[in-house]
Amino acid sequence: MADDERTTHFGFDEVPEGEKRDRVGEVFHSVAPRYDVMNDLMSGGMHRLWKRFTLLRAGVRPGERVLDLATGTGDLAAPLARGVGERGQLVASDINASMLARGRDRLLDEGLIVPVVQADAQRLPFAARAFHCVTIGFGLRNVTDQALALAEMHRVLRPGGRVVILEFSRPASAWFQRLYDAYSFNVLPRLGEWVAGDAASYRYLAESIRMHPDQPTLAAMMEAAGLVRVTWHNLTHGVVAVHTGYRP
Repeated sequence: MADDERTTHFGFDEVPEGEKRDRVGEVFHSVAPRYDVMNDLMSGGMHRLWKRFTLLRAGVRPGERVLDLATGTGDLAAPLARGVGERGQLVASDINASMLARGRDRLLDEGLIVPVVQADAQRLPFAARAFHCVTIGFGLRNVTDQALALAEMHRVLRPGGRVVILEFSRPASAWFQRLYDAYSFNVLPRLGEWVAGDAASYRYLAESIRMHPDQPTLAAMMEAAGLVRVTWHNLTHGVVAVHTGYRP
């Protein structure tokens, strides 16, 4: 099948692969101005604790080189940059120019001057074995070819380096899944409309979470990309999970 005939999911819709990138881009151009406010409202502030745990799993040390993919508004990038210190380097990357601009401004406001690179996670413009750690927070589910992105993360890691993925996942119990579904499909779009003037983008975000691989499936994909010692930790009943894997 030709590349322009292959399809993938955009939320619950099936679209040509080449179309998904543009449609995801439109979503994040739209939500960028109110992104941080909406994160606090949607999660009741829990996203801050999820990211704190992710940083603990990343365990960056002074002098390391770290790549933060889908850096967004810099929630992970800022503490990562402080963690690697002056002897190390944090590179902040995002495919979306609007999100990347907000992340760059935040880093500058916090006195952090780091390289900022607009790049596609499926085709990273970095040399092989360039980084000790690669992080990605709430971005993998928006990538068209997740297997290719994982392979790229593996490629740019040094031997012994680690990938740390924070992403929405699959609640562990059926009763919590029902509660979560009711919240996601009834409350989130209304919040998006009231606060950001954009119900459709937040409906897509809810749908994209349901289409993302569950914890064991993502772990198997990481292993297929060449990562070893893959583990995951469920947070908030499995609403999100932090996956970690290492390059041998």
